Amino acid sequence: MITKPGRQASPSVVTAQRLDDAIKRLRARLRAESGQDATGLTVTQLAVLASVVREGPVTAARLASLEHVSPQSIAQSLAVLKAAGLVHGEPDPYDGRRKLMSADPAAAELIDKLLAGRAAYLARAIDRRVPADRLADVERAVELLERLAAADVPGLAGRAAPRGGSR
Repeated sequence: MITKPGRQASPSVVTAQRLDDAIKRLRARLRAESGQDATGLTVTQLAVLASVVREGPVTAARLASLEHVSPQSIAQSLAVLKAAGLVHGEPDPYDGRRKLMSADPAAAELIDKLLAGRAAYLARAIDRRVPADRLADVERAVELLERLAAADVPGLAGRAAPRGGSR
C-alpha cells in the first residue's frame, strides 16, 4: 500500500488493502487452476458467456445491466463469443427489432468445467491448508466476504482509483 511519509493508514484501510491483494492473487490462481487462461477468452468475455448460459435467451441490454458494463462492451464480447461459436442470436418473437442471445451447448459445458475446476482447486486448498478445527473460521470468512460483496456503501460507486496507487 502506498501512503505518504508521516501518515499512518487506519487499520481498516490496511486490512482492505490486504484483502484486495489476497483476492487478486486468489482470482489469478483460480483462473490458472481452472483452465480459464487456456480458453483464450478474457475475464469479461467469460463473465458475459456465463450470464448467457445462466440467463439465456437474453437481450444484449439485459446482459449489459447484469454485467454493469456499457452496451458497446457487451457488443464487443458477444462478437468474440459468436465468432467462437459459443453464442448465437435469434430475433425476439415479441419484438423483431431485438435479438435474443442463447448459448451453444459447448458454452454451458465450458462454464461448468471452469466452475468445477475452481471449486476443486479451492476444496483441495482448504483440505491441505486449513486444519479441521479451523473450518468454522473459513465458513465465517465466507459469510463476511458475502456481506462485503453485497454491501451498498453510498458515495463510493464508480469512483476511480487514485493515480499512482495500486489496484
